Amino acid sequence: MKPIVLAAVFSIALPGAAFAGPASNAVKFFYVPAVKFEADAKYRDRFTEPVTKLFEANDKAQKEKPDEVSCIDFDPGLDAQDFDQKTLSKTLKLTETVNGDIAEVTASFNLSPEGDDSKREMVWSLKKVDGKWKIADISSKTNDWKLSALECGASTE
Repeated sequence: MKPIVLAAVFSIALPGAAFAGPASNAVKFFYVPAVKFEADAKYRDRFTEPVTKLFEANDKAQKEKPDEVSCIDFDPGLDAQDFDQKTLSKTLKLTETVNGDIAEVTASFNLSPEGDDSKREMVWSLKKVDGKWKIADISSKTNDWKLSALECGASTE
């Protein structure tokens, strides 16, 4: 019995480490306990190309025209702007597929307690870099778009 208890303790303790657990831990970070905006500069180290290039272009657009909406005007991980944290946390389901140093994590959740348009299914593409899972792209199965395909150019008018 003791080895089983020990194994249970380790399986509970390990996933809490920032990038030490499975790929889904890297994604879960952006949803619970509170949603975090992926394009925020303080989370940049959790991403890799091609998404980092989009974030840099978004930063440039914001700097050049701070009074205008830049390229990323919604939360990419939610495929929305408005949400209810309690509902999202309660309905969040993560499934992952790992193939060597590449992984895909699907996040399914509801944005609000009511309405069919509240359901979201997001696919996060990850790469293992120096032993840590980093996000390479995010796509919406719900609304059929991919973050890396978003166009973001600071206009030169």
